[in-house]
Amino acid sequence: MNNSRGFGSDNHSGVHPEILESLLSANSGHMPSYGTDVLSGQLSELCKKQFGPSCEVFPVFNGTAANVLCLSSLIESHNSVICARTSHLQMDECGAPEKHIGCKLILIDSPQGKITPEQIEKELIRLGDQHYSQPKAVSITLPTEYGTCYSLEELKALRKFTKENNLFLHIDGARFIYAPYYLGCSFYDLAEGLGIDAISFGGTKNGLLFGELCLLFNEKSKMNFKYRRKQSMQLPSKQRFISAQFLELLGEKAIWKQVAETASSLALYLAKEIADKVKSVEITQSTQANSVFAKVPKSWIKELRKTSFFYVWDEHSFEVRLMLSFDSTKKEIDQFINKMLELENV
Repeated sequence: MNNSRGFGSDNHSGVHPEILESLLSANSGHMPSYGTDVLSGQLSELCKKQFGPSCEVFPVFNGTAANVLCLSSLIESHNSVICARTSHLQMDECGAPEKHIGCKLILIDSPQGKITPEQIEKELIRLGDQHYSQPKAVSITLPTEYGTCYSLEELKALRKFTKENNLFLHIDGARFIYAPYYLGCSFYDLAEGLGIDAISFGGTKNGLLFGELCLLFNEKSKMNFKYRRKQSMQLPSKQRFISAQFLELLGEKAIWKQVAETASSLALYLAKEIADKVKSVEITQSTQANSVFAKVPKSWIKELRKTSFFYVWDEHSFEVRLMLSFDSTKKEIDQFINKMLELENV
């Protein structure tokens, strides 16, 4: 087995030890299935406490399902969803929203992964025209695909604009835990406190073995959602094992904060080491979560990957993405920096 680590993805890491322990604890005796177990009931109460009293939670297996199901609960097939051109919804869902909802995605250019009310407003055209797909929802990623975070002011402006224009607001939160950590606020502040309609809340990238959450706040989204989840083959029979992990992540120990602090601080360390020591590499994005984006000389890619694997984000500019996880270490970063310096001095 190859146990080497790298900067490829937080999906590449293992399971956080305490979350793994929660799975072992849940693996005792028999419990009712399909979400009627005690642990799922506790998760429901915890999510109301953390995200807001109107929150209803529906665990699913993966992030694509969470995104598609959340949006399908808000819109119809004749509607369109406005999102960033760089969004996971557009780039990495293999057309799942189009296939399963039948909707259209309207793409907005977003150099930092963010979209603004002004950009959205330009897409609100031909409203009421039966020949044109009708805009009905805005989906943002928090943190964005570039590891940047909307400020609270930006989020409030987006929510104000979407409400005024009768648009739903969905958050793709595969790495959502990093947003309250970076912004210094609570989950509630970014959920019910903002008036968000639905959040796809990530687990797998944040130390879980498997599982994501659909967090619903809008009454329309909650209506018949359990049937949508079942029809989409996303109803876990042994749901207690997903619930147990999120109870550990979000509960009293605040494992989520430990994960966010570790990976964020290491990302900042990596970015600073590159900026201070490696003249041939340019940091391209602000480091506000657990990723570092940088332009690296093309000739370095193959050799650098021998030290630590990573993905090339842009094949034209050779901008790369370096992802940190809860189990990343400074030692790995230092080895990577030393390899960069070695290549620079050849």
